[in-house]
Amino acid sequence: MEQPKNNLKIVTDKKARMILPNTITLIGVCIGLSSIKFAIDGQFALAVIAILFAGLMDALDGRIARLIKGTSKMGKELDSLGDVISFGVAPAFIMFFWNLQYLNKLGWLICLIYVICVALRLARFNVNSNEEPSWKDNFFEGVPAPAGGIVVLIPLMFSFSGLDKIYFNINYDLAVPTFFILTSILLISTIPTYSFKKITIPRRTTIFLLFGIVLFFGLLLIYTFKVLTLSAFIYLSLIPISYFHFKKINKNKAVNEKENEELEDIL
Repeated sequence: MEQPKNNLKIVTDKKARMILPNTITLIGVCIGLSSIKFAIDGQFALAVIAILFAGLMDALDGRIARLIKGTSKMGKELDSLGDVISFGVAPAFIMFFWNLQYLNKLGWLICLIYVICVALRLARFNVNSNEEPSWKDNFFEGVPAPAGGIVVLIPLMFSFSGLDKIYFNINYDLAVPTFFILTSILLISTIPTYSFKKITIPRRTTIFLLFGIVLFFGLLLIYTFKVLTLSAFIYLSLIPISYFHFKKINKNKAVNEKENEELEDIL
């Protein structure tokens, strides 16, 4: 006699697919909070590395959610809250304990302004992400929170790289507040920056891409803070390039739309 099938499920298939990306998001939050603990203990190198791993978790959770079709409104809000902690609160505390505490109340005010700008940037992103996708998906409006959390750590990474003792004589009491103010402005600005979400790699160049990735991570293991500092400065140099690239695409699209309208009027 055939036994009846048991269709009882603890969670639905949709909710089961949501568990993995949300778990990755929460792991990133724990890593971000741990970076604060490292900073309190004076282990600033570990604090920076923890922020990098939090950024890796942030990059993975959304992509995995889309891959397994596990996206949800809860995951979206959880990701934003996690970003405020990992790339807003945590970098602010790290830099406060490293340098800004010596500026007393002014240093704390700078930290507060930065965290508020991160929150405002994420709130704007959540609102704008409801719009229909287009070619503009290749660009962010302003610097994204994870990138801002790395950029604001540049003075700390630069000091650990040893480059400041060889090539430069840096006044960190001036450099740290400057980077905080600069990053805060970039976060809430409307400057188009590359999102790197839709990158098409020709098949014939795949092997060179894999070689480049392996080479990058190999150098990262050997010259960790030198590579991180250089990468952060390269990202900053890409901002004006992305701005002019966006303007060019936008102008070409406007011209094409105008030509199409004129053609429709003629027909």
